[in-house]
Formats: sequence, structure tokens, C-alpha cells
Amino acid sequence: QVQLVESGGGLVQPGGSLKLSCAASGFALNTYAWGWFRQAPGKEREAVSCINGRDGSTYYVPGVKGRFTISRDNARNTVYLQMNSLGPEDADVYSCAAEPDLWACNKRTNERAYSYWGQGNQVTVSA
Repeated sequence: QVQLVESGGGLVQPGGSLKLSCAASGFALNTYAWGWFRQAPGKEREAVSCINGRDGSTYYVPGVKGRFTISRDNARNTVYLQMNSLGPEDADVYSCAAEPDLWACNKRTNERAYSYWGQGNQVTVSA
């Protein structure tokens, strides 16, 4: 059964860093597209970054490009989101997602196109 397990969230000071992990079971990382999304209360879920699991091509929304880095480890079947220079605007619930359409990231698909989701991970930015 396809399952995504997230870890790495928590409390960080402004300007600090966190690294989120999303470990997959039941399918191979390199046969899926992967995405990271975030959602604040009362707001729509926002796509943050995605990666083509096969060729490694990536996409970042303008607000995080240069601060966040998505990466993959095929041996561990895990996708990561390294987040640097965090600010209050980044304090959301982050979720990873996977989609068997390998080109979902390249096509900039929204959250409804992703088939499998992790449980969500709270990121809090506070001084």
C-alpha cells in the first residue's frame, strides 16, 4: 500500500532552518512526481516545490526560490525539503504528496492532481 510518512517539522527562530523528510513505502520514488505543499488557516493550500522523481527536474514558487531546496534520495526512498531563512510567512502546515504521473511537476499541476499525501507537518516560526 502506498504510504508517505513525514518528519522534521517544529519550532524555529526567524532566520533559522528546518529540513522536512517524506519517506515513501509501497512504490518507487523515481517512478512518481513529488510535491511539497503548505496551508495556513483560512487559506488555500499552496504548492511550494516539486520534483520529477526520475530526471530530478524541480520547480519552486517565486516566494521560496533561493531559500528552499527540494531533493531526493533514491536509496532511502525519501524526498526532502531544506528550508532556510525562515520567516513568519513560512509558518504553515507542510504536506508532501506523490503522483504516478511522472510529469505532474513539469506540468505545474495543482494539489488535486496528486494522488497520495502525507499526514502533514507543522512548521512554526517564532522569536
